[in-house]
This record gives sequence, structure tokens and C-alpha cells, in this order.
Amino acid sequence: MALLNFKKRRQTTPAASPAAVEALLKDYSIEVMPRTAEKIDDFRDLLPAGTRVYIAHIEGTPIEDMVATARRLADQGYNIMPHFPARIIKDRSVLADWIARYHGEAGVDQALLLAGGVAQPYGDFHSSMQLLESGEFGKAGFKRLHVAGHPEGNRDIDPSGGMENVTAALKWKQAFSETSDAEMALATQFAFEAKPIIEWADSLKAAGIDLPIHIGVAGPAKLQTLIRFAIACGVGPSLKVLQKRAMDVTKLLLPYEPTDVIADLAAHKAANPDFNITNVHFFPLGGIKANTTWAIENAGASGVPASAQ
Repeated sequence: MALLNFKKRRQTTPAASPAAVEALLKDYSIEVMPRTAEKIDDFRDLLPAGTRVYIAHIEGTPIEDMVATARRLADQGYNIMPHFPARIIKDRSVLADWIARYHGEAGVDQALLLAGGVAQPYGDFHSSMQLLESGEFGKAGFKRLHVAGHPEGNRDIDPSGGMENVTAALKWKQAFSETSDAEMALATQFAFEAKPIIEWADSLKAAGIDLPIHIGVAGPAKLQTLIRFAIACGVGPSLKVLQKRAMDVTKLLLPYEPTDVIADLAAHKAANPDFNITNVHFFPLGGIKANTTWAIENAGASGVPASAQ
């Protein structure tokens, strides 16, 4: 697989240099689930040491499986960030138990807090703000807390398709971050086009929200797979990038790669060093091996994240 071909791409901004793409991809993170992680014999064959690995907690996954996956990955030298979906956590005692298990058995001290995709909460929690307010993460000494971001909105929060409620929630989280000892950042849903991502990131800064953004990017995958996930996850306007590609018979059977969106974001970051997107977070929808191979080939010869250098 060749490295990014920058010269052939038509752009309204200057083409991203390989160095700019490498800079954006340094310290990238990736998401796994216990069942997908089981298929990898040794992550050290695929991921640079020190990579942040998010562990997605899908409804119905036993906490024992989550903790075992966290422990295995931590033992292999990775920074582990498990999901804490508020709506599947029954009450404060369950939350405290999960935190204690992760911390005590796997040395975890960071977490992604989100509402979770279930319609009916299991118990007391329905939002990541309630998890933050509980104080349980601070008691356990968690050093980093990420919360969800939605570049193209979230109809669970804003049924009309607007951004009013989403933005209000982010303002609350911004204020919380200013009183918390934990480092905080936004980890976002994936999108397929740089322009709406850039506009959204700029709008947050204009609204006084300066949390660093770890932008979600879908890894290489079959086009049909991506369209299915995109619709299920509520991806907005940038879905048209995939739909347009699907209409091109010459591209329909070719795997999608995040080359264009990464290159456009890297070019913008190089031209605007204070741009608030600081990291890339991969969703390996086409498989972990395909994603990690692409990341290493496009992040430079070593593929080593900045934190490990």
C-alpha cells in the first residue's frame, strides 16, 4: 500500500505534506471491543508501544470481559481508556465497583464517559455529566477523562437535528474541566469530510469551548460496511461522501481509506497551528489489522506515537 498521494488530489487548501500528515497522526488512538481484541494474538505486532486504546463497552458485555481485556492490553504496554456508558450503569455503587476493578486489576486511570446508546437507562444515570458529578473518578485518582463530541450533531440529544443541546452540554463540560484535576478532551464520532469537521471545531472555540479534540476517523473498510455503520451511528452530512463514492462503479468495490479526510485536516492544522483538533482517534470498522497497517504506513516510517518517543 503506497503512502498518501498528495499531488493528484484537487483541494482548495494547499496539499498536506507527508510531514503534516505524520504530525497529525502522531499519538493516534484506536478503539477495540473484547470480542474483536480476542482475534489479535499480540497487539505489539500491530500497535506502537504507548498507544491509547479505547475499549468500547457494548450493552450486554460483562464487566469481567472488559476488565480482562484492559488488563491484557495494559500488560502489553498500552494506555487503556475504557468506555463508561452512563445508561447501562445502574447506580453509584456499580460505577464505583467498575472504577475499582479497572484501577485495581489493570492499572487504568483514564476513561471515556458517554451517555451510551440504549434508549432506556438501567438505573440512576442517563448522561456523562452525571458520571462527572458523581466524583467517583476523582476519588480513584483518574488522571484523564474524555467526553463525547459530535461534529455533525446527535439526534438523541437534539431531535430536531440542531446543535443547541449538544453545545450546551459541551459548555457544561468545559466549565467542569476548569474545576477538575483530570485532563479532559473530546473524543468524537467519526465523519468523512474535513470541511464540516473544521467548521464545527471552529464553532466550539468561538463558543468558548477549548477542550482538545480527538477527532474520530473511520479506518479502512468496505464501502458497504461503512455506510451501514454510518447510518446506524447517525453520521450526518458527510455521509454524502460515501454515497457519492457508491455511485461510482469504478470505486464501489474498492475499500474506503481515510486518506482524503486525514490529508485535508492535516493541511488545515499545518496552516493553523492553534487549530483545536490535536489527535486522531480511529474506529477500525474494517478490522484492527487493516486499520493499524494503514496508520503505520501513513504515520511515518516508525509509526511511533509522540508520547512514546
